[in-house]
Amino acid sequence: MGGKRDEKLILPLNDSISFTLSQDDMCAKTTVTISPKFTEDKFWLNGKEESLENPRIQNCLKEIRRRASKRKLEGSAEDILNWHIHICSANNFPTAAGLASSAAGYACLVYALGQVYGIEGDLSSIARQGSGSACRSIYGGLVRWHKGELEDGTDSIARPIAPADHFPNLRVIICVANSERKKTGSTDGMRQTVQTSKLMQHRIKESVVSRMESMIKAIKDKNWPAFCDLTMADSNEMHAVCQDTFPPCVYMTDTSHAVANLVHQYNDLKISQRDINHKVCYTFDAGPNACLFVPGAVVEEVLALLLFAFPPSSSQSPAEYVRGIQAHPVTLSKELTSMAGEDIESGKLMYLIHTKVGDGPRVIPDADESLLDATTGLPKPASGAA
Repeated sequence: MGGKRDEKLILPLNDSISFTLSQDDMCAKTTVTISPKFTEDKFWLNGKEESLENPRIQNCLKEIRRRASKRKLEGSAEDILNWHIHICSANNFPTAAGLASSAAGYACLVYALGQVYGIEGDLSSIARQGSGSACRSIYGGLVRWHKGELEDGTDSIARPIAPADHFPNLRVIICVANSERKKTGSTDGMRQTVQTSKLMQHRIKESVVSRMESMIKAIKDKNWPAFCDLTMADSNEMHAVCQDTFPPCVYMTDTSHAVANLVHQYNDLKISQRDINHKVCYTFDAGPNACLFVPGAVVEEVLALLLFAFPPSSSQSPAEYVRGIQAHPVTLSKELTSMAGEDIESGKLMYLIHTKVGDGPRVIPDADESLLDATTGLPKPASGAA
């Protein structure tokens, strides 16, 4: 969460970097169909019909159609641009809960629209108009969103900086503390922060600029310990800025802080063992859910530690609690179990998602995977689940 210099064009106040996660475990799926038989534009999200009058969706559609109108398409291109459109989208993880559902959704939508209308070239500037973070999700691996300087935003684009396997065998564990819709949305929170936080001004002008340079160097050098420290420092500062907002935007919970504290204890142990290349780092978006980046060599140990410190509720099976990539249980040392302290209570975390870094959007050629019926253009009965 870095604030915007232009809310309409969704232009950020600073550059940012993100990982794109694997679609094997967390994904948005979108089917786009155009037809002269459709009488109106329609949109379904997770099985429920929604209004297509959302300004951000309209901005994406308008820009896609504007670019398509410039291309010399074979056949009746003008007629195609006038055809109505049906869009059906679904994601297999919570919406508006700080898990980047809008980034995945808009990146998927814009990519699908680009395929339908034959758009070539950069799509990140279009995805940005739906959700700022979506411009990064157009690409896989590590991606940098350049804030740009131009007033029209044409230079505010995303560019890949490293492939998905840049840090070999890197795993990701998402600790879901709350999957409900956030009390304060990211956009409203950012607006309040830019208007009221003095710390935000320091963040924009000083710390993010220098930290970005250090982060790029750490990525280039594959300096994992430095990458970890920079990632956590940026996350901590962002949430300090949220607290400095008036009134405060409080996203992290006691459970969020407990997860972060556990990571620091784990890293202190690794430092004492002179094993800094197996450090773990966390980052929190505008929400209570921790995203942990974990070297593959210790991921089973870290999962076991999380299960010990934050056990599932009595009604959850292990498969329900740890989703995604399966891992083998390991026995924890006394040094590790002591990190959990005495206040161990089940149900503090709803579930864990074990995944990895992945690639950007892709086309699924199998017609059976389509969310829309090929004949009617309406959602299939199972389109509410990706």
